[in-house]
Amino acid sequence: MVTIVTIYFVTNNPMAKLELEAFLPYRLNRIAAAISQDFRAVYGPHHDLTIPEWRVLATLGQFEAMSAKDIGRHSAMHKTKVSRAVQALEERRWLRRRASEEDRREEILTLTAQGQKAYRQIVPKALAFERQILDQLGPEAKPLLEGLTRLEEIAARAKDEQS
Repeated sequence: MVTIVTIYFVTNNPMAKLELEAFLPYRLNRIAAAISQDFRAVYGPHHDLTIPEWRVLATLGQFEAMSAKDIGRHSAMHKTKVSRAVQALEERRWLRRRASEEDRREEILTLTAQGQKAYRQIVPKALAFERQILDQLGPEAKPLLEGLTRLEEIAARAKDEQS
């Protein structure tokens, strides 16, 4: 538990050490990575997708058409991961590109019928996976989801202040 004494000690002691396992950003990152890897077991074996490929597929399944740059922004993935995922999905014929009417330097990505079929097959499994986690949390699920929403708001505000 963080107390005023702890904060005073850490901020006024140059030899203070960070307990990484208790550090919130570290914990959130580890939990996200673990859950993402567990979820890969849901779509990976049947569809042979990497995590970035799934995120591109899911983003296009949700929004229907989007540029790679916008997919990266939405999914918080680096442009090289998005680019590799887009290329892999295109090679499988799950995704197609077309030139943007607003900006010829940009391509708009959409799912093909095959990509849409894969997306529709995975979505019920994704929702069941999420439901299983929420059920395990029981009554703690609602406050956790509210806390995550608040953390997203804090992160968005911090990002806006940096811009």
